[in-house]
Amino acid sequence: MLSEKNIKLVVSTLTVVVLLVVVILNRKVLSPPSEIPYFIYYLPLTNALLNGTSFVLLLLSFGAIKNKNIQLHKKLNLAAFTLSALFLISYVTAHFFLPETIYGDANHNGILEANELTQVASTRTLYLFILISHILLAAITFPLILLAFYYGLSNKITQHKKIVKWAYPLWLYVCFTGPIIYVFLRPYYGF
Repeated sequence: MLSEKNIKLVVSTLTVVVLLVVVILNRKVLSPPSEIPYFIYYLPLTNALLNGTSFVLLLLSFGAIKNKNIQLHKKLNLAAFTLSALFLISYVTAHFFLPETIYGDANHNGILEANELTQVASTRTLYLFILISHILLAAITFPLILLAFYYGLSNKITQHKKIVKWAYPLWLYVCFTGPIIYVFLRPYYGF
């Protein structure tokens, strides 16, 4: 069995690797193929559904643990974790293939022109706040979730409770804001 120090090293390494992959794909360091598989166009909606479902599962999990139903709590958290992992795979895949979607880019040319900016000026600040907080908190939450799962599954309940105090509300926020970002961006997808 791995020591706690080694577990934290694995979590840190995995966090850095995932963040690097997301940045590399988001910045289009790797060129996607010229042909985009058709299912890729469904990934943004799929991502919103995965996040939204994880949000509901996390709320149900909270209710289960408040009712001292530990087995249901574990099952719901494992389901939320699985959906979040699927989200991450889908998100990375979508960002590899699809061009960046810019909030307000109504003509889908990849540039937010002055007239487009004028049309969304009142909501763009709100959108950017939600987007930036979502991204930053997702990056912070990722290692916390991994550690919370490690502590929970290895029955280190005191450590689990300490980390969940931070991880749970952050994870809930990230899962809640994911679908909101999709709703903001949906009119601006160029497909």
